[in-house]
Amino acid sequence: MDDFQLKKLTSAGVSGAIDKVKQYRLLNEPGTAESICRDVLDIEPGHAEATVLLILTLTDMFVRSLGGRFEEAQGLAQGLPGPYERAYYTGIVYERRAQAHLRSNAPQCGPMAYDWLRRAMARFEEAEQVRPPGDDQALLRWNACVRRLRALPELRPAGDEYGEPTLQID
Repeated sequence: MDDFQLKKLTSAGVSGAIDKVKQYRLLNEPGTAESICRDVLDIEPGHAEATVLLILTLTDMFVRSLGGRFEEAQGLAQGLPGPYERAYYTGIVYERRAQAHLRSNAPQCGPMAYDWLRRAMARFEEAEQVRPPGDDQALLRWNACVRRLRALPELRPAGDEYGEPTLQID
């Protein structure tokens, strides 16, 4: 075991740390952003913004690997206090998982991505029903999913035939 100990943030430094998380996400450095979120949550376990940023940061890393990140992000989203936040951020987690499958170019990535997009859309519809007045984020995410489904022919349910049927010999 190493002799290194994590250093605790001060409560006064939380606001600046949250700003840094946002910067590191923009710089496409999700590992650093994740570390800072965890530092904030170590001293303020219920910090709502840090929790949401950790969810988003974990989903930023889905394209590298889902390994454990999906489950953690999903659990954090489902643990958010309000029904709108739970539905909306669970939708984000599912939508980003769909994107990761699609970018993987693995066999059957289109049908897998389709399934996760449909799950995301169901959560966005759920969020739409309980959204605060004037908050159209769930509608925007729904529309983005619909446009992606329309634009990419590989996004089809499993079992859909692509192109011409194959020749069958009896």
